[in-house]
Order: sequence, then C-alpha cells, then structure tokens
Amino acid sequence: MTSPHSALTEAPAIRLIATDLDGTLLRDDKSVSERTIAALAAAERAGIEVFFVTGRPARWMDVVSAHVHGHGLAICANGAAVVDLHAGGTFLEVRPLERTVALAVVQALRAAAPGTSFAVELTTGIHYEPEYPPFFLDPGATVATAEKLLFEETPGAAAPVLKLLAQHPELDPDVFLATAREAAGDLASFTRSSPTALIEISGLGVSKASTLAHCCAERGITPAEVAAFGDMPNDIEMLSWAGRSFAMGNAHPDVIAAASGRTTGNNEDGVAVVIERLVAEAEAKTGTAGGR
Repeated sequence: MTSPHSALTEAPAIRLIATDLDGTLLRDDKSVSERTIAALAAAERAGIEVFFVTGRPARWMDVVSAHVHGHGLAICANGAAVVDLHAGGTFLEVRPLERTVALAVVQALRAAAPGTSFAVELTTGIHYEPEYPPFFLDPGATVATAEKLLFEETPGAAAPVLKLLAQHPELDPDVFLATAREAAGDLASFTRSSPTALIEISGLGVSKASTLAHCCAERGITPAEVAAFGDMPNDIEMLSWAGRSFAMGNAHPDVIAAASGRTTGNNEDGVAVVIERLVAEAEAKTGTAGGR
C-alpha cells in the first residue's frame, strides 16, 4: 500500500479538504471517531476549510452536522445541492435533473435492463416504485411508478429532482453502471456508491467534482490547493480534479487508480491520518514564514 504521506511532498499549501462520508470519513457503524472529530477541528483552526461532499441527501446529514465549523456548507446528492448545515440543511443551490430528462432515462433503462426499479429523490424527500428496496424508510414517501412520480401537471411547478435512483436485483453493480451509461449517458450523469446494483443519476454534468469546483472558484481556491478523500465510483471525478487525492484502504479499484495517494481504511481513521499530516504541514510552513 502506498504511504498516506506519499502525496504530501512539495506542493501548494492545502486550503480546503473535501471528503466523502460513507466508507470514507464515517466508520462502518456510521459514527465519526474522536480522532476524526479532533482532526477536523484542527484543520479549521489551521485555516483549512472542510467540505463534506456526499451522495447523501440533506436530511441524512445529522451524523456530521455537529462537526461542521466555519462556513457550515456541505455538498449533497452527488453535487446536486449545496446546503447550509448551520441552518438545518437549508438549500442554497440546486442543480436539478429535469423531469422530462428523468423520464427519458427511465424509459431507456427499462429497455436496456429489464427488472430495473426506480426511486426519485426530490428536495422535499424520496419517493419510490413498489419494487424498489426502501433502504431508508420514509413515512412521507409516495409509492407509485416512476412515470407517475415524475409527472407534473404544470411544468416547473413541482419540487426539483435532485437525482433518480435505479436498482437492479440481479446485475453486477459495475455491469449495471456500464449498461446504464451506454443506454442513456448522453442524457444524464450516472454513478454509484453502493455495493449493490444501485445507480445514482444526476443532471448532465452534475457531479461532486463540478459543484466542488464551483464552490472553490467562489473562494479563489485552485484545484492544487484541495485535498480530497473518497472510496467509491461517485468520488472518482472529485479525486481526479483535486490536486492531492486519497483513496481509502477499502476503496473500489477504480477509485484507487484515480487518486494520487492512498490512506488506511475508514475504520482505521484514514481521513484523520492524512488531515493530521496536512495540519502539521500547514503549521510548519506558517512557522517558517513567521521566522523570516
């Protein structure tokens, strides 16, 4: 395994840390370790901004909302939303999947992979088809066909669609993703973050990387000044974009190939291991500058 410090050589000082949550910052039991909490706080004290960049919707951010400092922002739904965790997950920016496009994707996947079932993630909550496995039960969910869930009597009047989810009961996850991209890759962005055959579909060009790049540009932060962490295919664009990127020890092989470095697994506080080094690096540079 490549040393977690292998990418921490001569490079611009890191000004922003972008980290995925599940399988990355969070342990398998969905907790944030004391070591990780301390590392996040140390980064903020050192003047390094921290962005949580996740496929999760805003309503599932309680697990880390207490550990957001400074700006309080997070990128959710694979880049489809920027939310303010200090304000209870208020939406600040939304990059929706147009309903007409979502319907076209549904039709394409039904033809390319018979047996696919769908869920629709809106800014107001998730709704799903009867066959779709409800991994997280939502008492407010509507159960109906995707065509009915995506229908709106007055175009543009319904809640924005953050992403469409497609699940297949039999296909290999990577095969399902490749099939979906071949069938409708010109219509939307396709990725996955689950170990099962569950695809996440966003508007064309919407990804963790594109929204993170926008947030960094607003702050005058370049890719070279960003360190990113991830473990699954929905992190690949972000890891490829960031100047320094780290695949978790438990990462998907494609993620390992995309990252410039590697750290230990999520259950071994792999993110904290690197953040501690980044903070020490920042303090060393500050100390050197202060001595001149």
